[in-house]
Amino acid sequence: MEKIWTELYEAAKAVMNERRISEYVTCGEVSAAVLSKSGNVYTGVCIDTCSGLGVCAERNAIFHMITNGEHEIDKVLALMPDGSCGAPCGACRELMVQLMAGHYADVEIMVDYSAGRTVKLGEITPEWWIR
Repeated sequence: MEKIWTELYEAAKAVMNERRISEYVTCGEVSAAVLSKSGNVYTGVCIDTCSGLGVCAERNAIFHMITNGEHEIDKVLALMPDGSCGAPCGACRELMVQLMAGHYADVEIMVDYSAGRTVKLGEITPEWWIR
């Protein structure tokens, strides 16, 4: 497994901090790290609200990347509460596709850290409305 995946895993682990912010908002149950095409790492945590206004950890990390002037993604790792990794939800996939229309298919996503198994965004986002 590439060393960068360990760096992304550790970066996501460092920001994971499950907590209740109010009776309506929790955060930090899931964390993520995104590697930009320029080699910078951006992190984020999930923010869950009772009204559905929350955001996934992956999109939070991508928003941090955009805030810092970047928009091209190379790798994505989402860390679940049990330490495993998982694929992004449809909303996160949609954001990545729209950010990188025409060249999103090669974004690499860690789906099983313990086995070092990755997939490409194009593989898990087939027949998308944006090519």
